Amino acid sequence: MTTDYEVSKQNKVRQLREKAAYDGETVHGILDAGLIASTAFVQDGEPVVVPMLYGRDGETLFLHGARKARVIRLLEGTGKVCVNVTLPDGLVYARSAFASSMNYRSVTVFGKARLVDDLESKKHALWVISEHAMPGRRGELRKSHENELKMTGVIAIDIESASAKVSTGMPDDEDCDLETPVWGGVLPIETRFTTLQPDELVKDGVEPSAALREMEGKTL
Repeated sequence: MTTDYEVSKQNKVRQLREKAAYDGETVHGILDAGLIASTAFVQDGEPVVVPMLYGRDGETLFLHGARKARVIRLLEGTGKVCVNVTLPDGLVYARSAFASSMNYRSVTVFGKARLVDDLESKKHALWVISEHAMPGRRGELRKSHENELKMTGVIAIDIESASAKVSTGMPDDEDCDLETPVWGGVLPIETRFTTLQPDELVKDGVEPSAALREMEGKTL
């Protein structure tokens, strides 16, 4: 097992350890395929989880929000942060409720949050986030106004530790259940982009760019 991220008490997968992965290729691959990061931290002694847009640049995750948003202000002042990205891949129908499960790809990241306030650093972070969610789109648009950049909040999380968990395959039924006369197998879940839908203000003759067309039908 490759362990680009050192296995510690913090990131060690304890349940179904055979599904765990600690290598950068697996962790980065799942992060790069997802769209929403569930970001967990502690506020006044209470747990809080917030879904956020994000992008990855090497070993740094950038999280996007409004500069005055509560979550940005809280993350700026917090200590450790935990981020999870999960991609569901299928429902596993076993011959017992106990053995039924789900196929998925999941990553949990631990690190310390810091506010990205330097203008050039923020521009870079926002480009990373944009390219992650909408590849090629940023280069088609006008430059952001200074007040827009000031209104946007970006939190950087340097990945200190991480672990992935990947579940695949068919049901793992007990021998005693194999004669049960019910269907067993997997119902795949496919998350994909469908067809572009123009708004009513698109000018005549203006068509989606090649970058947008490439997104149609793409699966996560």
